[in-house]
Amino acid sequence: MKKQEKILLFIPAYNCEKQIVRVLDRIDTAVMHYISEIIVVNNRSTDGTEKAVLDYKASHWSLPLKLFRNHENYGLGGSFKVAFDYAIKNGFDHVIVLHGDDQGDIQDFLPVLKKGIYRNYDCVLGARFMLQSRLEGYSLFRTVGNIVYDFLFAFATGQRIFDLGSGLNMYSVSMLKDRYYEKFPDDLTFNYCMVLALRYYNQTARFFPISWKETDQVSNVKMASQAVKVLKMLFAFVRDNGSIRGDYREKPVAVYDAEEIIG
Repeated sequence: MKKQEKILLFIPAYNCEKQIVRVLDRIDTAVMHYISEIIVVNNRSTDGTEKAVLDYKASHWSLPLKLFRNHENYGLGGSFKVAFDYAIKNGFDHVIVLHGDDQGDIQDFLPVLKKGIYRNYDCVLGARFMLQSRLEGYSLFRTVGNIVYDFLFAFATGQRIFDLGSGLNMYSVSMLKDRYYEKFPDDLTFNYCMVLALRYYNQTARFFPISWKETDQVSNVKMASQAVKVLKMLFAFVRDNGSIRGDYREKPVAVYDAEEIIG
């Protein structure tokens, strides 16, 4: 790794007190060789997520770990915006996104980091549905449904798409600096807009096979309503000749703020 590179590991967290410690435990010395700082962005969890992170931080004092709490429940997309803004303001070169619910595994990204693959693309996106990917506890129905949507997005964008938002991705901060994503949805469909933006902004992407498991996680996805919302989004994208410049938020937010929680 080039010495001057600064890589931020961003972990969005919401009601995952049972899983967040497992996520942090897998960030070993091999991973930290590449990571400059870790931030957990707590989206106003109602369980013990925040305490679990603070306790972990206290017992792993050498880990460059910070905990932030959103000023309000912005949704997953809002937490992305908080983290992206932090990365831009603090001079990071890349951001890795790792969801705090322990479905993805940061170890899967080590080949990307070791080989420097991320330097050749605007983003490297973890994919659950490539041939080399490994799924555990993921239903056949959901797998087929996701693959169908991947094909629809691929047709609309003219690019090969292997996942619309796995929860283990890496972005170059240079692609984020104009904050084009600020009007993207604040909910779970934020990543869908990020995929559509690949074509509109001529961004380069590399999909990478990852492992994915569902064990004790509580899903926040309302499948039927989200499926309809995503189809409407895709239809509007095609209708508008590939434009992604609208405001996709249900509730516009002027500033996505979070405060650091020291303990």
